[in-house]
Amino acid sequence: MKAALALADGTVFEGESFGAEGEAVGEVVFNTAMTGYQEILTDPSYRGQLVAMTYPEIGNVGVNRDDMESRRSFLQGFIVKEYWEQPSNWRAQQSLREYLVANGIPAIQGIDTRALVRRLREHGAQEAVLSTVDLDPKRLVEKAKASPGLIGRDLVKEVTCAQAYDWNEGTWSLDGGYQTAQAADRRPLVVAYDYGIKHNILRNLVRSGCRVRVVPATTPAADALALKPDGVFLSNGPGDPDVGSYAGIVRELIGARPIFGICLGHQILGLALGGRTYKLKFGHHGGNQPVMDLTTRKVEITSQNHGFAVDVESLKGRAQLTHVNLNDQTVEGLAAPDARLFSVQYHPEASPGPHDANYLFARFMEMMGGRER
Repeated sequence: MKAALALADGTVFEGESFGAEGEAVGEVVFNTAMTGYQEILTDPSYRGQLVAMTYPEIGNVGVNRDDMESRRSFLQGFIVKEYWEQPSNWRAQQSLREYLVANGIPAIQGIDTRALVRRLREHGAQEAVLSTVDLDPKRLVEKAKASPGLIGRDLVKEVTCAQAYDWNEGTWSLDGGYQTAQAADRRPLVVAYDYGIKHNILRNLVRSGCRVRVVPATTPAADALALKPDGVFLSNGPGDPDVGSYAGIVRELIGARPIFGICLGHQILGLALGGRTYKLKFGHHGGNQPVMDLTTRKVEITSQNHGFAVDVESLKGRAQLTHVNLNDQTVEGLAAPDARLFSVQYHPEASPGPHDANYLFARFMEMMGGRER
């Protein structure tokens, strides 16, 4: 079946469908990771976006139940150079095509992804339409132009959990699968705000020795503190950080408990401290971003997925810069030791990796007065 991808600037790519029939509208971004497409497909932070993979061949490892990062897929569409139908992996339980069709995700293959990425790098991420039902270039471009974009959109409300729940699953091992934590009242209790939280963040908190209670994004600060947590975690998520009531809620938590934020949680924490955020030209999406930890002067290779960033100048006198992106010098981490809080823009929990930044979970444990197991 034929498929087409049209950008708002009038560029149109023609290819073949390998996903669900239909039409998807959203901001098109590119991801530079060579592996981990299942993590990408099930990361709620991609809500409202079409994801193009720069690695040319996708589908080789299939899909399995263990590598899901959320309850379902939230991205709008998937774009690759070449799709590989037959998985070659002992853990595969279905093909990528079968997964996309079952989850209603349109996908296109056979386009020049290098040309697409070059256009996005030169002109910035932009709105697009991926369709298998309407192949008229002019109509598709008009639909892309009419798309609302991400600025000013509250997408957290579309991905957060409906009610609070406990999480006790730890990280995965080859010989035993996922490890389940044993009940232990002495373990620090962490209240995790779900802005679109990835399962592997929760698993790493459990692995570090935490009890975890996940709460909806709009949970009032008083309700979170009523649980008597030892710390508060602010998760990743999609959309514009400067919308909704999220920063206001976090502002009430500052100073009351130790706080650790990742990705959108980092941006919301920056806003709660009185800072500003802004939209990046084409964002950081992939597993190969070099970041320096300014507290140790060590460089780590990180996995990232964000289209907004914190303005470092807006936080002068309110927080200290702890991590910086070595590609473009954007903010990758901040801290306010007196308030017992810190956050990073990237993903230390990334699976399949890299794992250079796992130490951040130990830092959180130390801040709460505990020690990583």
